[in-house]
Amino acid sequence: MVVATEEMAVYCFDTLVAHFTGDQPPTPAFEDGNHPLFVTWKKATNGSEPRLRGCIGTLEPRQIVSGFKDYALTSALRDRRFPPIQSKELPTLECTVSILTDYETAEGYLDWEVGKHGLIIEFTDPDYNIRRSATYLPEVASHEGWGHIDTIDTLMKKAGYHGAITESLRKKLRVTRYQSTLYTMHYGEYVAYVKKNRGAPPTINGVPVVNGFKPGH
Repeated sequence: MVVATEEMAVYCFDTLVAHFTGDQPPTPAFEDGNHPLFVTWKKATNGSEPRLRGCIGTLEPRQIVSGFKDYALTSALRDRRFPPIQSKELPTLECTVSILTDYETAEGYLDWEVGKHGLIIEFTDPDYNIRRSATYLPEVASHEGWGHIDTIDTLMKKAGYHGAITESLRKKLRVTRYQSTLYTMHYGEYVAYVKKNRGAPPTINGVPVVNGFKPGH
């Protein structure tokens, strides 16, 4: 089974830095394969709890090299919930890469474990008679301190449903549960990796991108 690794997170940072320099990222140091995947960016300033800055991926298997390259940029620049990440934010970022595994059809909306399973819900909106769906990665519920009901109800809202949430509607949900492996890397760890393996820190327009970095454009 393919698991999320340090090299995958490095490649996502490489891809984002390359976007700002106009270069191609270095060749990734991991083997290709076909798996569902997500890339999550968070931002931490002044020692604060990291806050979500972008998260996009795919629930369908795809080649992971091109997948991480595509979703590193899509989640950083085109998550509609947030403005695009700017180069000056790089030193504050952390990146989490997720490989999704073990898809199973749940027996009901309570048939999953907080902290272990991610969820995909699918249902028909009773107000508009349209299909809605949404997903949470496995770490979301435990990070937010949610139980089963809170997780399901907020996931229905994430899917775009704004009507009354009833027990009968919850019971009509089609729930798929899945697991994941993930790897989180802070930007400082990325810089250390690049220095160790390539001999110098990452640069934009010749300026090292470390704490205190000020973009020249």
